[in-house]
Amino acid sequence: MPQLLYIHGFLSSPQSYKAQAIQQWLKQHRPDIHYCCPLLTPYPNECAGVLEAIVKSAIDEGDPIYLMGSSMGGFWATYLAERYNLPAVLINPAVDVHHLLPKYTNKTLNNYHTDDIYCLKEDDLAQLTRYDTPVIKRPNNYWLLVQTGDETLDYRLAVQRYHQCKQTIEQGGDHGFGNFNRYHHQAMAFFEHFQPSS
Repeated sequence: MPQLLYIHGFLSSPQSYKAQAIQQWLKQHRPDIHYCCPLLTPYPNECAGVLEAIVKSAIDEGDPIYLMGSSMGGFWATYLAERYNLPAVLINPAVDVHHLLPKYTNKTLNNYHTDDIYCLKEDDLAQLTRYDTPVIKRPNNYWLLVQTGDETLDYRLAVQRYHQCKQTIEQGGDHGFGNFNRYHHQAMAFFEHFQPSS
């Protein structure tokens, strides 16, 4: 059974708007696709462990797995897409995390939707280097969706990082990528027509 792995953003959760929206859409329109969205902490090694276990399980069972990542989830989707040769839809993805995350270290961090509390240390930031993908080697694996009005991330960095990939750049909007539901059908078509890179 095909599986959609939705990867939420930094300090977010499966309760985020886009995660809930795609889950409901799949339930109504594509019940043949299994939905998966784990609650992820901001700790890199923990994140990678959870996500890789899901991907490896699907691969071992011979099931197609599709990646969809928003913001920091786009960072993780890229790591997985490159390592395991998987298709990924990226929504306002974070690409310059080494400059973004230092301001969050040694502070109490609250999950936006749960009671979970975190505290990132310098070692956590150092771990990110294991998972960063500065050069995209499988450009056909990606569909980048960004809005120029993103108030959190500079969309131009994503456009540059994924310059060889399929891109949709919308004027205006915001970091949440309003009305993303317009792309659900097209995202599924992108996944199902994907041909793995050699």
